Amino acid sequence: MHQSVDSEPIKKLREIAGKLNFQSHRIAHQLDAKGRHELDLPAAFPFSITLFAFQAGRITQRLTWHERLELLIPLDGPLRERMGDLVAELNPGDVLVVDHLKPHQVVDTPGLKTRVIVISFLQECVFTPGCPLTDYAFLLPFFKKAENAPQLLSAASPRANEAHKALAHLLECYFDQDGFHREASCKAWLLVLLNVLIQEFRDSALGRAQLLRRQEQAARLKPIFDWARKNYADRISLDAAASLCGMSKAVFGRVFKEASGMTLGSYLNHIRIAQAIKLLEETNESIAEISIQLGFSDQSHFCRHFHRSLGRSPGQYRASLMKKRGEQS
Repeated sequence: MHQSVDSEPIKKLREIAGKLNFQSHRIAHQLDAKGRHELDLPAAFPFSITLFAFQAGRITQRLTWHERLELLIPLDGPLRERMGDLVAELNPGDVLVVDHLKPHQVVDTPGLKTRVIVISFLQECVFTPGCPLTDYAFLLPFFKKAENAPQLLSAASPRANEAHKALAHLLECYFDQDGFHREASCKAWLLVLLNVLIQEFRDSALGRAQLLRRQEQAARLKPIFDWARKNYADRISLDAAASLCGMSKAVFGRVFKEASGMTLGSYLNHIRIAQAIKLLEETNESIAEISIQLGFSDQSHFCRHFHRSLGRSPGQYRASLMKKRGEQS
């Protein structure tokens, strides 16, 4: 029988979270020029829990990526997370395994209002050379086989109770304890949580060989990722992009889609939309000027892509931004 989202473990998790400080989602200062989200994790124990309060119109709208592994858990309301071309629909208490190597972001939707727990760690926190090979299994939930479906533990899953109990202990350990005992406790409960995810996703997890192949693909595509961050407004043919990465056109198209979760054209449009948000927030340039600056064929083309990504037009986005600034002044 599936649990209710009002089960005792989720109530306990919210009770503990209610004693903690959730900060607004403002991470622009942590992004480098290529959209990589820098997070300073301790070398001795590369693990972090960040608490965000997401609210419509008050979040950083940037596509980001990073090498660290990440779990995302909304506590109060629904949330949409874009990862490549896939949009995951989350309900309170769901646990999302973020597809961290793909460009991703929380979608700023009307009515968005929820606290979110973000758990971040490097794989050496769980598995390092010399460890028993069985420890590698804890990383498998982060490398899925199924396409067009997120790795999502639903709050209605029979295993959600175990996950919520582990999350509650993690919050207590991370925010209430000190020293070496704190790190040991955090790792113990992290492994409990990851074990729940192993059981939930055991039929879709990739093996070590597939993981290494995916990492190799990301490295081969680095030249086009670097080019796109600097030249997103320019046009580039598939032939030119493939040549940049030392691949044939056919191989490049397949590898890029598998590694990033989208076509090259979609990837460039995502970067343009992220830059459009920055220009709407920081300049007084007209929407027509922004569309030209970003390389869209015309303003209507730009507006269609913007609305598809954010659920509102560029004009509506700027108007809501101006209204909030007026309220804060």
